[in-house]
Amino acid sequence: MLVVLAMSATAQESEKRFGFELNGGPSFPTNKFVDGLKVGFGFEGTFHYRFMSHVGVYAGWGANWLSTETSLSNDNLDYEETGYVFGLSFNHPIGVTKLAYYLRAGALYNHIEIENNDGEIISDSGHGIGYQLAGGIDINLGRNWSLTPGLKFNTLSRDNEIEGVSKHINYQYISARIGIVKKF
Repeated sequence: MLVVLAMSATAQESEKRFGFELNGGPSFPTNKFVDGLKVGFGFEGTFHYRFMSHVGVYAGWGANWLSTETSLSNDNLDYEETGYVFGLSFNHPIGVTKLAYYLRAGALYNHIEIENNDGEIISDSGHGIGYQLAGGIDINLGRNWSLTPGLKFNTLSRDNEIEGVSKHINYQYISARIGIVKKF
């Protein structure tokens, strides 16, 4: 029994504790804070640190774009959310396979910029706190590389002022993301 426990402890210590992840994919708005909102796109770059066998922290930067672009309107607006993310992650193996599932809960410190047809910023909300929930599968590719398909839910409520009129934006979306992780 002691030999098995010692081998288990050695195997866990050989796993890398740090990682860097790049992920991206489509974003689907979950509420209509403006008419004509379309599917968007987003990405994130995050650093991970595992401080327990299945629990770690993550922090990084991300961006997401939603648009009202149509061919019938001159009032097309782009909504760009950018900023920082930090939180806790839980990653657990699925049996003896090369698969694991992950769950994440974090805070956002982001802002929302609104751009007009000419690409000019017409409003900036300033940074504020939001949150992120995520989950998915971690597929071990070997040599400390993993593929991480999953879903993320982000929400950020901010006030934007356009031409002297204040508008409250509850920016919420679900993202289907696929990422690549390098552990070191």
